[in-house]
Amino acid sequence: MGAPDMTKQVCILGSTGSIGTSTLDVLARHQDRFSVFALTAHSRVDELRAQCLQWKPRFAVLPDAAQARALADTLRADGSRTEVLAGAQALCDVAAHPEADVVMAAIVGAAGLPSCLAAARAGKRLLLANKEALVVGGALFMQAVREGGATLLPVDSEHSAIFQCLPVDRSRWRAHIDHIVLTASGGPFRDRDPATLRNVTPGEACAHPNWVMGRKISVDSATMMNKALEVIEARWLFDLAPEQIEVAIHPQSIVHSMVVCRDNSVLAQLGTPDMRVPIAYGLSFPERIESGAGRLEIGAMTQLNFAAPDLRRFPGLQLAWETLRAAAGSTTVLNAANEIAVEAFLAGAIRFDQIHAINLQTLASVPPDAGSAATIDALLALDARARRQAAAHAKELAA
Repeated sequence: MGAPDMTKQVCILGSTGSIGTSTLDVLARHQDRFSVFALTAHSRVDELRAQCLQWKPRFAVLPDAAQARALADTLRADGSRTEVLAGAQALCDVAAHPEADVVMAAIVGAAGLPSCLAAARAGKRLLLANKEALVVGGALFMQAVREGGATLLPVDSEHSAIFQCLPVDRSRWRAHIDHIVLTASGGPFRDRDPATLRNVTPGEACAHPNWVMGRKISVDSATMMNKALEVIEARWLFDLAPEQIEVAIHPQSIVHSMVVCRDNSVLAQLGTPDMRVPIAYGLSFPERIESGAGRLEIGAMTQLNFAAPDLRRFPGLQLAWETLRAAAGSTTVLNAANEIAVEAFLAGAIRFDQIHAINLQTLASVPPDAGSAATIDALLALDARARRQAAAHAKELAA
């Protein structure tokens, strides 16, 4: 159900993060087409308050009830009519609300899975920036998309690029694709001697040369675990076998990914490194609208370089294919371990190279059983068990 003025109502899960703010920037350019229905945040209450005053959403959601009450009091004093809700169920409620037409899923990590599932089951146009929903949920998430009749549109620049190179009719994808190539900038350490990586600081790891991102995803880019998670995401998004997914280092971040077709022709999507492009495409698909991104100056492109990733420098990348071929639930364990390891690194508790060590140790010590991926509750229980084990490994390393 749309608003009376027939603009599409957009719910942004994670509105104060980089994807959320970029989404609002695109929406600001098309206020005749879109309105903001709900905004949610984790801890940036002041930013959420400012967004509510500007966009006047019907709902705002915070995880903590005390924070929600304080925000509600402040907004009332400012004359705002936004209703402030609290808790994980509230996230699911706004994502599945009958009046929400589009859901931008931009909550970082496994915490975003339940609200993504709620939007899928409610048949929403679901713009997926939360890759962990597929890394953790996999088959269950895609089943919810099918059964709910949702329109799933990838927002990761690489997956959006693949999507843009494929026929609009998804039934033709399998006959169209031989394999895909996900490009990766290589992050801040693509040319660094692997022997020196143990001394990397959080500041160095977060200094991405091409993209502006949050701290967690910046560290994942530096280890290339971000690309490992994207390989797992691509397997589910495009219904591919693990061996149909390749990764190439592309320092310029201009070719965002490629589809190698059955006839060996290669289709690629090019553009400036700006997340507003895939966001705008997801909002307007199958049309295209102005995104605010800068124009790619073809005449200024002196070279486009590609190389195979160095697994000595980025050993975590290989875990994507290994966990996809392992027992169901293995990708859930990998994601949980990595979230805990990155958190420990950013807190200064472990070294940069120990992120991979914790991931390996957790995969070895938390083997999924036959029912680990059968239900969402089982997956979340496996996720919690892996987090506890990863935290224990991190504590041992920090001692």
